[in-house]
Amino acid sequence: MGNSVYSPGTLPARLTPHEYEVNFSDINPGLSLHEAMVEADRCYFCYDAPCVTACPTGIDIPLFIRQISTGTPRAAAKTIFDSNILGGMCARSCPTENLCEGACVREVAESEPVEIGRLQRFATDTLMDENIHPYKRAHETGKIIAVIGSGPAGLACSHRLAMHGHNVEIFEEKPFLGGLNQTGIATYKTVNDFAQQEVEWLLKIGGIKFQLNKTVKDLEDLHKLTQDYDAVFVGAGLGDVNRLNIGSDKFQEAVTFIEELRLASDYGNIPIGRNVVVIGGGMTAIDAGVQSKLLGSENVTIAYRRSRSEMGASEHEINLALKNGVKLLTNAVPLGMSGDGTDEKLILGRTEIIGGKIQQIEDTIELPVDQVFMAIGQKLEFGPGSLAIDAGKIVVDSHGRTSVPGIWAGGDCTNLGEDLTVTAVAQGRDAAEDIHRHLSK
Repeated sequence: MGNSVYSPGTLPARLTPHEYEVNFSDINPGLSLHEAMVEADRCYFCYDAPCVTACPTGIDIPLFIRQISTGTPRAAAKTIFDSNILGGMCARSCPTENLCEGACVREVAESEPVEIGRLQRFATDTLMDENIHPYKRAHETGKIIAVIGSGPAGLACSHRLAMHGHNVEIFEEKPFLGGLNQTGIATYKTVNDFAQQEVEWLLKIGGIKFQLNKTVKDLEDLHKLTQDYDAVFVGAGLGDVNRLNIGSDKFQEAVTFIEELRLASDYGNIPIGRNVVVIGGGMTAIDAGVQSKLLGSENVTIAYRRSRSEMGASEHEINLALKNGVKLLTNAVPLGMSGDGTDEKLILGRTEIIGGKIQQIEDTIELPVDQVFMAIGQKLEFGPGSLAIDAGKIVVDSHGRTSVPGIWAGGDCTNLGEDLTVTAVAQGRDAAEDIHRHLSK
């Protein structure tokens, strides 16, 4: 959160070490063997399974659950990884209630879906805990592909290309690999440095090199890469954020807060306000709000400009925030601050939707604040040059091809991105297959 001047209400070490340990423990612990077998037996093993259609990576869910039920979890893991090489992280972070579990026949009939996400985690953890990498590279092709960004899209693309025998070089602007899997997911969803373990496991395929602290941001850099490499894949994500034009040192980026928390060795070193307001309605806002509470904030409010039904976060995540004591204030937009440096309040204006547009009405609300986290969306930081852009994102076709020959893209930076790890994995994988076809001609 940088060197901002905090108010007297913003302090580190609000809780004891034991309280931090409990608060940031695994929100969905892995299943035991017995629990996994019992849960697997609940599956109907549908022939035309709607859960498979609902999975962006198309994992054969009935097959891997049947493999668990027959006592072959390693085979189940292979089934998962064949479609989604980051199946371990997706099992922890996917909004399964909106995807596979939301489409489960048991969910429709009984409102109790098969716990597909936890079964997926059981299978993938079984294989990864044994340090087994079930893939070998094909014979080397002599081709080398540049991959920009090491988030889910970049990693999935790199692994699939390496598996086909190509060589890959990743360019990552941070000092570590992993992208938002490392820095953008709530700490309680992925504990024990799982993201780093998954990266190390994935790299066991071989044929993947990387340059850290390496930035590629403009068309000139891209054109040079197309000359030096046989193909280029852009999986740079959305590196910049939208900002509010309200001057106050209390306004901080929620994504930065979440990253610092994910990388912290001691949660007690993270200062948090007594009174926190989060501006936004997506997953980043929910994660910032919940984790503020877990750090010891007394009052946390998520303020969103539209109604609850229009929030980008899933209903499951919204309910998680409410269960943790986070307040939800809808139809409210920030207008400014009032008070002095020791006793400030955030002024919010009430809104209504009139003619399909947000209109501010006269009513205002004042909330005491020590910190305000902005989570109002991210935008493309990557300088696209001549790449076609739509609504601030790189335009790609269903194969991940951009408007510039030799350059593919996938993940959040594209117009097909959905800000989900699993979608980014699918796009990285599919682009790799198209690159492989192109290079094999």
